[in-house]
Amino acid sequence: MIPVSDPPHASSGPDTAVDENRLEELIIEAQTALPVELPALANRCASSLGLDTALIYLVDLQQRLLVPLDETLDPLPVERSSAGRAYRTVSPRVTETDDGLVLWMPLVDGAERLGVLAVRTASLDEVRVRRSQMLAHLFAMLITSKRAYSDWLAARTRTATMGLPAEMLRAFLPPRTIGSRRCISTAVLEPAYDIAGDAFDHSVVKNVLHTMILDAMGHDLTAGLTTSVAMAAARNARRGGGAVADVVGTVDQALAEWLPEHFCTGVLCRLDAVTGVLRWVNCGHPPPLLIRAEEVLTGALDSPPQPPIGLAGLLAPAARQVHETTLEPGDSVLLYTDGVVEARDADGTEFGLDRFTDFIIRSSAAGQRPAEVLRLLIHAILDYQRNQLRDDLTILLFEWRPQR
Repeated sequence: MIPVSDPPHASSGPDTAVDENRLEELIIEAQTALPVELPALANRCASSLGLDTALIYLVDLQQRLLVPLDETLDPLPVERSSAGRAYRTVSPRVTETDDGLVLWMPLVDGAERLGVLAVRTASLDEVRVRRSQMLAHLFAMLITSKRAYSDWLAARTRTATMGLPAEMLRAFLPPRTIGSRRCISTAVLEPAYDIAGDAFDHSVVKNVLHTMILDAMGHDLTAGLTTSVAMAAARNARRGGGAVADVVGTVDQALAEWLPEHFCTGVLCRLDAVTGVLRWVNCGHPPPLLIRAEEVLTGALDSPPQPPIGLAGLLAPAARQVHETTLEPGDSVLLYTDGVVEARDADGTEFGLDRFTDFIIRSSAAGQRPAEVLRLLIHAILDYQRNQLRDDLTILLFEWRPQR
C-alpha cells in the first residue's frame, strides 16, 4: 500500500488530452441518471479521463464495511483494507495488482465521509491522480444529491433489518459530519437499526454552528416520535432566526401540545465560529464536557439543573437559562447520552466517564480526525458491552478550529 500526496496542478500534454465533448455529455447524463446507474456511469467517466475503471464503495451504517454499488462484488472491511485506510484517513492510497494499479480515493461531501472510489489504471502520474480526485469529487456530489430520494442507496448500506422506530428517526437525522473552515461537528448513535429515543442535530448557518442532542423517555415508537417532533420544532425555530432560548421554548410548546405525556432531556448549543462564544441550554441532561489541550476541564460547562423539554402545566419552566462561555482555538465540546457511560461489561463494570473521555483524548492526540475518533469510540463501547446494548448511545463532538 502506497500513500499518495496531493499532486500539484499538472498541465495536459498530447498524451493526456481529454475529449471534452464526451465528458460534458457524461456530466449532463449524470444529472438524470438513476442511482443504480452510477456504477456504469463511473466507468464511462473514468474512460473519458484516460483511466481504466472506477468502482464506487459506500460505507455501511455502522462504518464497518465499504459496500460496492456493483452488486456482484463483496464488501471490504474498513479496518483491514487499503480501501478502509483511505476512508479512515481521508487520504488516497495505492495498491498494486497483477494487471495494474488501484488508486483508492476518499469520497467526501464537505466534511462527511461517504466511502471510497477505486480507480484502476495501468500507470500513475500527477495528471491521473488529479483526474481521479476530480472524479471522486464529482461522484461524491452525485451520491449526496441522489441518496436523499434513493431507497436503493439506503438499502445497499444496511447489513440488517431496521426497526420502524429507527427508520422514522433516521429520516430526520442530518449527515454524521458537517463543518466549515472554522468548525466541525460529528456524531454517532447506536444501536444503528433499533435506536428509538436518542437523536442528534447540527447545522451551520453562516458563521454559527448549532448542535443538539436529545434523549426521549422510553425506547419505543413514541420515543422516536418525541425526538422527531422535538427536532422539527427546533429546526423551525432556528430557521426563523430564533435564539437558543427561543428554540428550546418552541420545542417545549410543541411537545406539550402534540405529545403532552412525553418529554426528553437534551442540550442545545450555539457556537459563534468567528469569536468562539458558546451559548448553551441544558434541559435535565448530562452536562457537556469541554476538552482543552488534551484535558477535560472538569465542571467547565456545568450549570444549575433545569427541567426536561416538553413538561407542561405546573412543571413547565417560566424561562430557560442560557449559559455562555468563550472557547479557545482548538477546544472540543462533547455531548452524550447517559447510555454511553452506563454501558457495562460482562462483570457489570460501567464503561464510565473517565474511560470515555480518555479514549477521545488519546485518539485525538494520535492525530485521528473527529469523525474517526467517534467511529472508533462507538465500536469500543459496543465491544465492551458485547453488542448487547441496554440503552441507546449517542455522542456528538464539535471543535472550534478558527486557524483552519
